Amino acid sequence: MNKLNNLDYDIDLADGVITFKNSNTTLGFVRYNEGAEVEYIFVNPMFRRNGLAKKLLEIVEEKTKIKPTPQDPISPLGEKLFNISN
Repeated sequence: MNKLNNLDYDIDLADGVITFKNSNTTLGFVRYNEGAEVEYIFVNPMFRRNGLAKKLLEIVEEKTKIKPTPQDPISPLGEKLFNISN
């Protein structure tokens, strides 16, 4: 069991997908490729603003040894997460 900002969760690692979940629900997940391009990242609204998205991206970087980048199209929340300004 992992802990972040008082949230307890387990980490599931699959080919190109990292999922944070607890015994009740999925807290968040990221789908990425071997080039660390993030196809999709999601954090359950009930668990947002706890650092889960950043933690997911940290794990992507640890696994690929490449800084994650978003694939197009990118949402306004994704732009904020990746510090992209238009």
